[in-house]
Amino acid sequence: MKNVYDVFLERGFLEQVTDEGQVRELLGSGPVTGYIGFDPTATSLHVGSLVPIMALVHLQRCGHRPIALVGGGTGLIGDPSGKTEMRRVLTREEIDSNAGCLRTQLSHYLDFGEGKALLVNNTDWLTELNYIAFLRDIGRHFSVNKMLTAESYRLRLEKGLSFIEFNYMLLQAYDFLYLFKNLGCEMQFGGNDQWGNMLAGVDLIRRVEGRQAHSLTFPLMTTAQGHKMGKTEKGTVWLDGTLTSPYEYFQYWINADDADVARFLALFTFLPMEEVRQAETLSGAQLNMAKAVLAFEATRITHSPEEAVAAWNGSAAAFHLKPVDQELFPSSEIPRTVPGEDLAAIPTIGKDRAALETGVSAFDLFHESGLCASKGEAKRVLSQGGGYVNDRPVRSPEEKIGLGDANERGEIRLRKGKKSYAVIRILSS
Repeated sequence: MKNVYDVFLERGFLEQVTDEGQVRELLGSGPVTGYIGFDPTATSLHVGSLVPIMALVHLQRCGHRPIALVGGGTGLIGDPSGKTEMRRVLTREEIDSNAGCLRTQLSHYLDFGEGKALLVNNTDWLTELNYIAFLRDIGRHFSVNKMLTAESYRLRLEKGLSFIEFNYMLLQAYDFLYLFKNLGCEMQFGGNDQWGNMLAGVDLIRRVEGRQAHSLTFPLMTTAQGHKMGKTEKGTVWLDGTLTSPYEYFQYWINADDADVARFLALFTFLPMEEVRQAETLSGAQLNMAKAVLAFEATRITHSPEEAVAAWNGSAAAFHLKPVDQELFPSSEIPRTVPGEDLAAIPTIGKDRAALETGVSAFDLFHESGLCASKGEAKRVLSQGGGYVNDRPVRSPEEKIGLGDANERGEIRLRKGKKSYAVIRILSS
């Protein structure tokens, strides 16, 4: 079995590590338990959480035991890392509900059967702490001067750092100590903005237990254009299919910047690295095939093979994609043929026949279909020539779209720009 440290290194997961030699030896000497924390600030994780999720999957695939920690307890405070302002404090009920959703979602990626992976919630131990005992037994090991040098705190000092947020480092360090003592957890993984908190946990274990633990961080992900991962003009790209449909998820990846394709294939798929490296040399139509493979594999992992196939079929029909050359990506399960007019995966709304008999304003349809967030945006897009009905340009926002625009299947295809589609399905009155 390959050392997972080398997997992290060659796939681009590794940013900082407490001791490279010791960590490589630890991860290569036998099963190791390591954890990553996830904040339950919403009902779903998003694309920005995929790097730590995929890291846990690689850890498990290499024979180790991952722990996914849902921060129900620390979520009651809020992590100041990377934030310029204090987060909205959620209620206990909101946190518990979100934590339950994340537990279900993480189960889609990791095998929690028979102790292969563990799901824990730090509510179980943090809410039971005695404040005076915690200050005496844990707080005495922390230097305020040293804490203030941590980037997560330093960035907040100008705008103000609340006392409740100042405690976050102590609680995260205590999480590591608790997992070390009770579950034999020797490593913590996380984003590079957590480095200070993670080192605090390593130091706390050394002081309290007199033993060595380690931490490893991943790079904070941005696109080649410097944009934050998982943000689009429509908003956040969620991992929950009810918030971001598998088709929309597929579209997010297939529209990746050319410069990101090989890097994303390494991070967000399980394709062999020889195939990933080959993508660095591709251009033109072959690079577009690599984007299709990226989108298909990412959708297959987060949703299912069936949803990935449906998203591929819909995209291939809408955008006239070419079949992927088997020799380029032999390990991918992407279909090798292009379907006909299979638009089932494209966002679709029903519209009564009666409403379309007299015609509906184009800007209304573009808004109702979800292609535009508001009627104002729809009017602006259409006025600028960015709207199409069945691949013909819409002449004006007020142009009437009706039954005469339907195809033989009783559908009207709308397009915004080059990459956003929706289908209006005519319903019997």
